[in-house]
Amino acid sequence: MPHPKHKISKARRDKRRTHYKSEAPTTGVDALTGESHLYHRAHWSEDKLVYRGKVVVDKSTPASAEE
Repeated sequence: MPHPKHKISKARRDKRRTHYKSEAPTTGVDALTGESHLYHRAHWSEDKLVYRGKVVVDKSTPASAEE
């Protein structure tokens, strides 16, 4: 019966036996822009930072014009 020449560590053994696979991240569609994005993340759309259907930052207008 064969014997291993060196001890196999628990981490190395468990890596071989795993059945976990990487999954695609869950994406949603923004109601305001219609673009798909990662959940719980703000995303840029047409120089606007959008989060949960609301514009958070608007780069299209200069900061001095807002005042």
